[in-house]
Amino acid sequence: MSGTLNKVMLIGHTGTEVKMHYFDGGGSVGNFSLATNETYTNRTTSEKVTNTEWHNIVVRNKGAEICEKYLKKGDKVYIEGRLKTRKWQDDKGIDRYSTEIQCTDFTFLTPKADAGNSVAQNPVTPISEPTKEAPKNPDSVIDESSDLPF
Repeated sequence: MSGTLNKVMLIGHTGTEVKMHYFDGGGSVGNFSLATNETYTNRTTSEKVTNTEWHNIVVRNKGAEICEKYLKKGDKVYIEGRLKTRKWQDDKGIDRYSTEIQCTDFTFLTPKADAGNSVAQNPVTPISEPTKEAPKNPDSVIDESSDLPF
């Protein structure tokens, strides 16, 4: 395979409110943290152990505005996107790196009843929805009852 893939899918709970930044040209970017948990049982002590991983989520433009309006700290959300590592220098001139999830799709998973006062009209909120077209020619649909070799 000559292509590459950079895809991340996460389900977790928001750790912060969405922090927005607006640009002069009308664009916007929102940032928030997302916690995912891994739970296992320690074989020697039979103790249940939970490890939490924190992720920095970046969402842009209309998606960021929707997240700001409806996502609250602690809400469960599905995030789909890609990894992006940024390099920057701190005030001492030392190179620092931060890895973010550039969000391309999201779905709110917290039930409306648990969302408090901020209730979304539609809990499924993709940033970009793929279009699905019905076949134009009914003969092109595969007949499942046709003669199959098995």
